[in-house]
Amino acid sequence: MPKYYEDKEEDNHPCAGVKEDLRSCLLESECVLQEGKTPKQCLKEGHCRALQVTFFECKRSILDNRARFRGRKGY
Repeated sequence: MPKYYEDKEEDNHPCAGVKEDLRSCLLESECVLQEGKTPKQCLKEGHCRALQVTFFECKRSILDNRARFRGRKGY
């Protein structure tokens, strides 16, 4: 469940919400907390995969010229 709110004025980047949710998901995962691995290692193992794909799609939509008409993907 997303924890980020659009009302925040700290970060106005297009994919800031997805990035913050991905970061919190990785830091709260069992891989980091119990096994003591780095978030990068846990990301490679497939933890928080849905948020990773959403973040990728959001970043890709920034470069897509069609996004000018359709709007950015993500939230």
